[in-house]
Amino acid sequence: MININVVTSIIKINVAVFFVWMISLFTNPQFMIRNFLVSWDGLSEGRTWTLLTSVFSHNMLFHIFINMYVFYGFGIVLENAMGGRRFLIFYLGAGMFSSLCHAFVSAFWIGAGNLQALGASGAISGVILLYSLMFPKEKLFLFGLIPVPALTASLLVVGVDIWGLIQQTKGSSLPIGHGAHLGGALYGLLYYFIFYSAKR
Repeated sequence: MININVVTSIIKINVAVFFVWMISLFTNPQFMIRNFLVSWDGLSEGRTWTLLTSVFSHNMLFHIFINMYVFYGFGIVLENAMGGRRFLIFYLGAGMFSSLCHAFVSAFWIGAGNLQALGASGAISGVILLYSLMFPKEKLFLFGLIPVPALTASLLVVGVDIWGLIQQTKGSSLPIGHGAHLGGALYGLLYYFIFYSAKR
């Protein structure tokens, strides 16, 4: 029987924070800006909790819908395979590590320590990478049409993020957290080889 308690709880928290964002935009958004966005400057000022809170933070409907849709599809499989407690620890670790990677990359590669980020995309990148290593031959559909092995698909996505990050270091202003995505993917890779494959 598939256990989806952790996955659905994470989705509920994301939805709750999204509604708080919506309310704050019409009242006073400063609390959310200071406490639910992560940046190198914010971390340097001592707001280390944003490494985690930003992972549950979305302020655009399309952003939260896409992230939660993808997370649900991959997350329930991993939670069933790993168990709820291990999956939760993995997810939170991937999220915080991806936030730290965004902050570091923004400050030292892009030269914008004040560049703020939010969203679960980095953590979800870790989920997808770990899924693709655990189930490398499962089929995923690129663009919803082209069936490819899971590992191939995830490596293609990593390649796109590497290209995107390189473009950002050259001045591209696309609002995509490539550094966070790559950080999450790296966390998933390390987790697989350090914790998962060693116990098989």
